[in-house]
Amino acid sequence: MGFKCGIVGLPNVGKSTLFNALTQTANAEANNYPFCTIEPNIGEVSVPDERLLNLSKISNSINTIPTKLNFVDIAGLVEGASKGEGLGNKFLSNIRDTDAIAHVVRCFENDNITHVNNKIDPISDIQSIETELLLADIQNLENRKNGLERKIKGNDDLAKLTYELIDKTIFFLDSGKPVREFNVDDKYKKVYAELNLLTSKPIFYICNVEEFDAASGNALSKKVQDYAIKSNTPCLTISASTESELSILTELEKYEYLKSIGLNETGLTKVIKTGYYILDLITYFTSGRKETRAWTVKRNTFAPKAASVIHTDFERGFIRAETISYDDFCKNNGEQGSKEAGKMRLEGKEYIVQDGDIMHFRSNN
Repeated sequence: MGFKCGIVGLPNVGKSTLFNALTQTANAEANNYPFCTIEPNIGEVSVPDERLLNLSKISNSINTIPTKLNFVDIAGLVEGASKGEGLGNKFLSNIRDTDAIAHVVRCFENDNITHVNNKIDPISDIQSIETELLLADIQNLENRKNGLERKIKGNDDLAKLTYELIDKTIFFLDSGKPVREFNVDDKYKKVYAELNLLTSKPIFYICNVEEFDAASGNALSKKVQDYAIKSNTPCLTISASTESELSILTELEKYEYLKSIGLNETGLTKVIKTGYYILDLITYFTSGRKETRAWTVKRNTFAPKAASVIHTDFERGFIRAETISYDDFCKNNGEQGSKEAGKMRLEGKEYIVQDGDIMHFRSNN
């Protein structure tokens, strides 16, 4: 699995249209009224990677299996969601289960599509959602404090540590900043990870524009980009309606269409690249006659942990990893040629997996 990306935004900003286009489905209702999305829609897509296809061809593989990622189209959020307004509680519980957040922001004018606040103001829209996420985190932490007080009276050291961290985190959130900007002391890091706060999740903005603005953006998307720079947040410009058109075309037709409107890649590719970047993910491969497959891990992952993505037993019984770089594998026409050229390395438990490695794990399980 690559990662799970929640698509969020105010009602009627194009979330469901974008979701349907990215996942090439029609699962999510895309209508001109608030809360047409009630239950979250989940779609799985393959991560395109030219390296995977090249490796499969070299190994003459029977099957080629890309890594997958999930998109979750979550109900529109409105002011007061942290207190249960609109579909707020559903929204907040669904977003907690994602790895990253794609915040879709309306950056187009269209009198036929209503805006929940009756005005087009992308910065105000962003701040509305960020405020609700922040308030939800504060409420969540306050609730946790109540449950910890009794344990503290019983001299529970972990409860004391957690309570201490919660106080510091609430103080930081009260300043109006998301906790992903909070520098957590080493002694709190394990406890902090278990809090699973909404504002701790990596986020990026998607400016939804009309097709004629897809290549260069517009005045509204420029405002979002400037806002994003200040908070060091990635920002993409995508036309959800254009992505809908692309989703039904062949690869050649997509290329021609993109070229005609001044683009060189699809919105899906942009989103995947951004997701991998903010989550600090890399891809390694296994390749042979039976199958060539892509696997996703965090950057700086040690070989045994990377092996556990294939099967947990591989980590426990790890012996070594037979490793070939992507360039060497291609240059020497596969595994056997790489062995003969002395380009296969035997790596141990301390080896840090590199992006593009072709690996074969030896295990005593």
